[in-house]
Amino acid sequence: MRAFHCAWWAFFVAFFIWFAISPLLPNIQEDLNLSNDDIWSSSIAGVGGTIFVRLLLGPLCDVYGARVLSAIVLCLAAIPTACTGLVQTGSGLIALRLAIGVAGGTFVMSQYWTSRMFTKEVVGTANALVGGWGNLGAGVTNILIGSVLFPLFEGITGSSETAWRTVCIVPAIVAFITGIVVWRISDDCPRGNYSDLKLRGLFPSKTTVTKSFHTAALNSNTWILFVQYACCFGVELTMNNAAALYFRDEFGLSSEAARSINAIFGWLNLFARGLGGFASDACMYKFGMKGRIWIQTILLLLEGCTIFVFMNTTTL
Repeated sequence: MRAFHCAWWAFFVAFFIWFAISPLLPNIQEDLNLSNDDIWSSSIAGVGGTIFVRLLLGPLCDVYGARVLSAIVLCLAAIPTACTGLVQTGSGLIALRLAIGVAGGTFVMSQYWTSRMFTKEVVGTANALVGGWGNLGAGVTNILIGSVLFPLFEGITGSSETAWRTVCIVPAIVAFITGIVVWRISDDCPRGNYSDLKLRGLFPSKTTVTKSFHTAALNSNTWILFVQYACCFGVELTMNNAAALYFRDEFGLSSEAARSINAIFGWLNLFARGLGGFASDACMYKFGMKGRIWIQTILLLLEGCTIFVFMNTTTL
């Protein structure tokens, strides 16, 4: 169970630093006199930064395991997070969020990790809980950074600009420490760490990064899941990045109120993903793999319907 808890906590911290800057965007925009295009471009960069990293991390997990890679990604992403206060221009904000986006790659390790640790009868629930509790970091950071730490730092420093320039040091420190702890206390798989298995000759010697990527890329199921995941997680990333600004501009809320409402979306991960994984396992038990496919199809259709409802909502 150490791997399970390390997986979800590492993912939680990754989301915590990935979106730590999101509740601060209204203040950053005002202090640096940035346009809405600058803010949107930075949000796109934050997502773009994780896309290429995830493509690389998947094959690397097959060779080196999730533990070491989780530690490396968290420690690396902590550096630009701590440098948030150095931003002076829109271009600087875009570059910063591109670098912080590396943290989103932790999702690959968390799902790979639990898939290695649990059997097919419960792996859906395990993956869902790790993914859900990890994604919860986006909701927590909206509350903790936007509504607790930022006002605290503002009160201490007497300046909102100084507050947002210094507050991200806190999540950066948490991420760096988490990376070290995950590396030291956990295991790659039930049989131990990949490095030890290789020394004992118990690891498939023919596994390489190139071969792993090539095999996955030629499987049609990979691309079907790619499209489905782009649809569902794309919505989540958009909400995490832009909802606070949207609620402020569309409904005239204060930045604090907009952050709090936006946090509700992230907090749904506390139970929503777990329920999805449980439903998937239940359908798998009764109908086989087709059961997993059907429940995923139904949930994607329901998501599409709720998006149409949201886009036509005129009041809170």
